Amino acid sequence: MARLRRWWAARPLRFRITLVVGVVALVVLLALSRLGAGLLQSTLLGAADAELRGQARIAADRIATGTPLDASGPQPSIRIVDTAGAPVDGRGTLPLRPREIRELAAGESFTVFRDGDPRRWLAVPAVLPDGTPRLVVASGDLVGAATLLARAAVGFLLAALLGAAVVALAAWAATRAALRPVDRMRVAAARLPPGERLPVPTARDELHALAEEINSLLARRDEAAARLERFTGDAAHELRSPVAAIRVQAEVAVAHPDPALADETLREVAVEAQRLSVLLSDLLALARADAGQRPPAEPVDLVGATRAAISRAAVQDGDDHDRPVVQLVAPTPAEVAASAGEVGLVLDNLLGNARRYARSVIRVDVLPAGRWVRLVVEDDGPGIPEADRERVFDRFTRLAPEVGGGGAGLGLALVSALVRGRGGTVVAGAAPDGGARLEVRWPAPS
Repeated sequence: MARLRRWWAARPLRFRITLVVGVVALVVLLALSRLGAGLLQSTLLGAADAELRGQARIAADRIATGTPLDASGPQPSIRIVDTAGAPVDGRGTLPLRPREIRELAAGESFTVFRDGDPRRWLAVPAVLPDGTPRLVVASGDLVGAATLLARAAVGFLLAALLGAAVVALAAWAATRAALRPVDRMRVAAARLPPGERLPVPTARDELHALAEEINSLLARRDEAAARLERFTGDAAHELRSPVAAIRVQAEVAVAHPDPALADETLREVAVEAQRLSVLLSDLLALARADAGQRPPAEPVDLVGATRAAISRAAVQDGDDHDRPVVQLVAPTPAEVAASAGEVGLVLDNLLGNARRYARSVIRVDVLPAGRWVRLVVEDDGPGIPEADRERVFDRFTRLAPEVGGGGAGLGLALVSALVRGRGGTVVAGAAPDGGARLEVRWPAPS
């Protein structure tokens, strides 16, 4: 069965439609042929029964008046029997079985095949002048009717086969005509250069909808190609800076070895290497998010994850007392449907972005809201201009130097990709004191 399904799925659509239509037409026409043959047989048998019954009734009327049957001439198809089936006309026994004699006495008619020739039998009751009951049995040869019925059956069968073939050919031609515009549209779509679109038919039919969907797909393809091109160029540019810095420091150290500057050179190389490592990690996480490669969702304690992220940020700050203070507001426990790694990346990037711009205070709120959990991160920095609140989630987007600097511009893009990949949302706004406000809405476990 599996092999048959694979074979069927590999056939062209035109072939499958034609075969299905042809088979259905053949089944319907065969059923109609069977019905026609049945009606013809019923008509022939009805006519034979009417003729035999007429002959039997004539004989029964003569018996009832005491008129001998031989007075009207020989009638070999008429026999007189008693109610038990024994002949009383002086001729031989009937060529019938006892069961068939009982059926005649019950008023039924039937066909008996003897030596391949069909013969029809029926009986009519009669009463002699002395009150004795008799059966007048009439029989007739159906060879001519059988021959006619056989020829009609063959004709019906040939007509059904021919009709099914005609319907299949019509289905093939109709399917070919119906799919020809689709083939032309497919060829045209394959030859379209970037930026071009298919002409949309004026008729509001399936081809109109198909052309619109193909144009929408082409638009998404062009957009994805442009985005990939920009992403590749930006990534190459961003990777060039730390690699070039490391190379310059190494070349200077090799060309001018100075033990007094070795420690400073190694420290700068370590900083650039760390920057390169973070950039590559963000690029890899974005690539996995774009490919939909994410672990199964599970309940993650968002409050505990936020505390852990704040602790990691404090360890990175060390003894730097100029770093802003992080305040966590979490009135109740809250869980989100995600993975622990995704939640940690989102929190690290949100806190890192806030620490980069905040002056003194960062406020983090974790607030359950029905089927959602809200994570709000606010700072008291210069804020995000309203014109940049959507653009800030684009990759390699960094705000103007007067607003803030640092970073490769991948943090908020990674946050958006991870949160939206789980069905959530992330928006940028303004905090009450004028700083930046980033709100994440994560789905709660169901």
